[in-house]
Amino acid sequence: MARAKLPRSPSEGKAGPGGAPAGASAPEEPHGLSPLLPARGGGSVGSDVGQRVQVEFYVNENTFKERLKLFFIKNQRSSLRIRLLNFSLKLLTCLLYIVRVLLDDPALGIGCWGCPKQNYTFNESSSEINWAPILWVERKTALWATQVTVAAVSFLETTLLTYLSYKGNIWEQIFRVAFVLEMINTLPFIITIFWPPLRNLFIPVFLNCWLAKHALENMINDFHRAILRTQSAMFNQVLILFCTLLCLVFTGTCGIQHLERAGGNLSLLTSFYFCIVTFSTVGYGDVTPKIWPSQLLVAIMICVALVVLPLQFEELVYLWMERQKSGGNYSRHRAQTEKHVILCVSSLKIDLLMDFLNEFYAHPRLQDYYVVILCPTEMDIQVRRVLQIPLWSQRVIYLQGSALKDQDLMRAKMDNGEACFILSSRNEVDRTAADHQTILRAWAVKDFAPNCPLYVQILKPENKFHVKFAEHVVCEEECKYAMLALSCICPATPTLITLLVHTSRGQEGQDSPEQWQRMYGRCSGNEVYHIRMGDSKFFREYEGKSFTYAAFHAHKKYGVCLIGLKREESKSILLNPGPRHILAASDTCFYINITKEENSAFIFKQEEKQKKKGFAGQGLYEGSSRLPVHSIIASMGTVAMDLQNTECQPAQSGGGSGGSKLALPTENGSGSRRPSIAPVLEVADSSTLLPCDLLSDQSEDEMTPSDEEGLSVVEYVKGYPPNSPYIGSSPTLCHLLPVKAPFCCLRLDKGCKHNSYEDAKAYGFKNRLIIVSAETAGNGLYNFIVPLRAYYRPRRELNPIVLLLDNRPDHHFLEAICCFPMVYYMEGSVDNLDSLLQCGIIYADNLVVVDKESTMSAKEDYMADAKTIVNVQTMFRLFPSLSITTELTHPSNMRFMQFRAKDSYSLALSRLEKRERENGSNLAFMFRLPFAAGRVFSISMLDTLLYQSFVKDYMIPITRLLLGLDTTPGSGYLCAMKVTEDDLWIRTYGRLFQKLCSSSAEIPIGIYRTESHVFSSSESQVSVSVEHHEETREAQGPWGSRAGTGGGGHTVGGGSAERPLLRRKSLPWARRLSRKGTRHTGKAAAEEISQQRLRLHQRSERQELSELVKNRMKHLGLPTTGYEDVANLTASDVMNRVNLGYLQDEMNDQQNTLSYVLINPPPDTRLEPNDIVYLIRSDPLAHVASSSRSRKSSCSNKLASCNPETRDETQF
Repeated sequence: MARAKLPRSPSEGKAGPGGAPAGASAPEEPHGLSPLLPARGGGSVGSDVGQRVQVEFYVNENTFKERLKLFFIKNQRSSLRIRLLNFSLKLLTCLLYIVRVLLDDPALGIGCWGCPKQNYTFNESSSEINWAPILWVERKTALWATQVTVAAVSFLETTLLTYLSYKGNIWEQIFRVAFVLEMINTLPFIITIFWPPLRNLFIPVFLNCWLAKHALENMINDFHRAILRTQSAMFNQVLILFCTLLCLVFTGTCGIQHLERAGGNLSLLTSFYFCIVTFSTVGYGDVTPKIWPSQLLVAIMICVALVVLPLQFEELVYLWMERQKSGGNYSRHRAQTEKHVILCVSSLKIDLLMDFLNEFYAHPRLQDYYVVILCPTEMDIQVRRVLQIPLWSQRVIYLQGSALKDQDLMRAKMDNGEACFILSSRNEVDRTAADHQTILRAWAVKDFAPNCPLYVQILKPENKFHVKFAEHVVCEEECKYAMLALSCICPATPTLITLLVHTSRGQEGQDSPEQWQRMYGRCSGNEVYHIRMGDSKFFREYEGKSFTYAAFHAHKKYGVCLIGLKREESKSILLNPGPRHILAASDTCFYINITKEENSAFIFKQEEKQKKKGFAGQGLYEGSSRLPVHSIIASMGTVAMDLQNTECQPAQSGGGSGGSKLALPTENGSGSRRPSIAPVLEVADSSTLLPCDLLSDQSEDEMTPSDEEGLSVVEYVKGYPPNSPYIGSSPTLCHLLPVKAPFCCLRLDKGCKHNSYEDAKAYGFKNRLIIVSAETAGNGLYNFIVPLRAYYRPRRELNPIVLLLDNRPDHHFLEAICCFPMVYYMEGSVDNLDSLLQCGIIYADNLVVVDKESTMSAKEDYMADAKTIVNVQTMFRLFPSLSITTELTHPSNMRFMQFRAKDSYSLALSRLEKRERENGSNLAFMFRLPFAAGRVFSISMLDTLLYQSFVKDYMIPITRLLLGLDTTPGSGYLCAMKVTEDDLWIRTYGRLFQKLCSSSAEIPIGIYRTESHVFSSSESQVSVSVEHHEETREAQGPWGSRAGTGGGGHTVGGGSAERPLLRRKSLPWARRLSRKGTRHTGKAAAEEISQQRLRLHQRSERQELSELVKNRMKHLGLPTTGYEDVANLTASDVMNRVNLGYLQDEMNDQQNTLSYVLINPPPDTRLEPNDIVYLIRSDPLAHVASSSRSRKSSCSNKLASCNPETRDETQF
């Protein structure tokens, strides 16, 4: 309200001395301002003509009533005090009533105050009621004075509040239940002041309990407003229900006790007992009301209870159900005394929840943490069922709410949280919109709780820079594409990374009869740990020694694999910094082991044989996994001290199709002596360890092209890509074209004015293709190309990359990839055979099928992968020698990737998976053959990378270094080397470790092993195999040689089971015999038609598929020679090409191969042919001379000089 204030005289409106208005020189204090709430503002509105009017603004009206209303009602804190006083007065009146009852005895006499007392005795035989004991009570003078005082205060307060709340309808205020009860309990006491005989009149003061209940409700509401907090509605409803029950019992107790003064004269305790027995519907009947007024009161109270209590219970149940949906609040006291983390998700699925809980609680020091889930959707049935398990119900709290509401963040006690995990909804059709929601959640949490560490999962790389303030960020598409790219040159990279980032006990598969499952399960328990070198028993003795020396001897002595370190003064982690790096006590060492050093038991042993040789062998082993000391020492072989053969052995980086060859050393030109391996030096010798393996090879490749390439070879340069498709991509030195390729030349299947090639065959690639099938050319696909074009990949081993895209790429993406050599795209789909043939699938070694965004969401969750699985299964049949890596939405669907009906071995693996899941394994799916072989991958497997970062903050940087997403100067990179027949002289993994450390300073971290395995199958499969074997032996064309290389025949039991087989084998023989006998008859034409029909009938499924592919290639005008070459591959050829666990030949269905990853195997593990060793190779540019570095930098700047365009096409 505003009140205008006029000046007292016209002179007050004139200007004073100095030209200023008089009011301005001496501002008048505003009148009528509330002392409790000052005015928010004041101002004056004047006119140049006439008198000047000053207007003062007030928040509240400046009247006496408004001041009282502000104090008693509007002001939260003062009104809370008034309500507290009112509540206390009502409780006091009830207490005084109980005191009066205890002091009153009707047997001593009944009557008004000052009147003679009359004794009364109840007569049960008489039906008449003496109303005197009901109307009159005995009230002491002191008690009367106290009750009158309390009644007067209550009357005045009620009258004042009624007056202040009056808004025009006086009758509405008078006939309120609370006002009527107040008048009944206070006016009679005030009347007794003026009429003394009524001082002993009975007044139902016990009804004040209902007024106390009403005051308590108002007081709680004001209390919540005063402290600006919202208490749980459940607490309020429970309190109201409890107060209602208490008031009903108290009213019934006092009412029956008083009415029974004219009857059985019950005590207060007996009346209370009667009410409890009656309201609980027990009804013993030992205490009953004697007169009809008390009986009527009991009936009324029961009716009231039947009406009021169900309504209260209904409201309570409704709130309880709503609380179950929303989750209530996380206790402030618990948040201050216990540690908790918050998980923010858009929608909570059971798989995501179990992955998080299993991985989070796998660490011993996190067992006492609470997990608060904040999700805007209602908890589904599966999640509710899991959270009711006692293992999780006491530690996991589900809150339904939004991270964008401060109220919900307050409910989750975000400001007291140890960490906040914000996960994106990857199953959304619009992944960009999902990222936008994640970004807003991260901003909201950072604004509300700036000290709470954030762990953010983002989907698309272009949105990553919006959340760079978070402590840890994992970009899904970056990791996914980099991992899939490495799998083309380092097979099973997804399996390797997944096993490293999962917490495992290393006990999986130990009860299996299969040797490979026991070894694979044991090695899967290896994880990355860290320790300060000065505090480590593993590495402390190697202070002042080279990194390579420490890595080899730590592996030899303790079985741990040292992979990297971090200087105390640096924040960057270096993987395999090389032999020139000298270890210091302050360095933080990162190593791979079954368990961390703090949980290891040290058992030192010495062998007498070693003492005789001058060696003191010591070993560290923990648990049941320790190996005999003599086994480890023997595995290292003879250490020769001859230094003349320690020259640099060129080591080629290779993948599954090739790699470096470990040369066999000779002694003085004779090979009679046992092969030996040079020792690993404590300090690097510059003459023996030069980065010649990469730099010299590459420069030689670039300067001296082969004769076959002729003059048409394109010279590549090394440099940084000039156009990054998104902000935040790590710069990587790559092989680049000296001049950007025109966009028209990037199209594989269409010629242009620069070249006329329209298929992969016409390009004449020397290396086989890598095909990527994706729906759209997202910015994450850029991270697939960079690792395959990194500078440390030899030029002669670069594979052409073909992007098979459903949708045409945009200009920004083409601008980013046009600088890379041998990168092409084509529009088409993986489910179209014509598209696959045009993109050159018959010339490809690797096909990567990326999960399509449009299929990630389905009506039935686990059906999102149905189309991908069926398409890939079709390609397995059409192109059996092709290595296919598939991304799935749900990891549980990987069992369908190598599906064969009635396969007893797959059923055995399924039972093993179920048993491991029951035993609490976090990697129950690890024994599925497609996962073990690295042929299937789900990005949800990498969710644990973010969860592990809470305990291991170095896991994300190490993973990015392994995947090539980050290139820290001086840090090594992941590559692979194949063990051939010529390398088997090394014999064991421990000797290989020494050989690599001494010759090329490479650190092996694991083995990818492929071995033959005979799978047991049903009898029906055996019979089909025999039939196909016999039929294909007769077949003409390229498949004939293929049939001849199959395994030997299968023996089948005798009896009736043999007869169908013999008949199937004899029918073709009889037909051939009959054809020979009738060849010279006159029915040659009819016989020829019959033979054609017979050949069509006997044609195998593989032949039908091959004919289908050849016909489509002829229709498209493509040469079929390449596919015939693929079709003629024998089983041994497929084995040599490492078929990674997939079906080699349908005609020999029992003979198969399986592949698996062994992380940090024991030193005495025997090497086998076709083993692929994972290596961390040191950075070849880390210790290059300054002149060489300047030459490289000038070469890398060549592209920029040829292309004046800058990064003007960066997409936000």
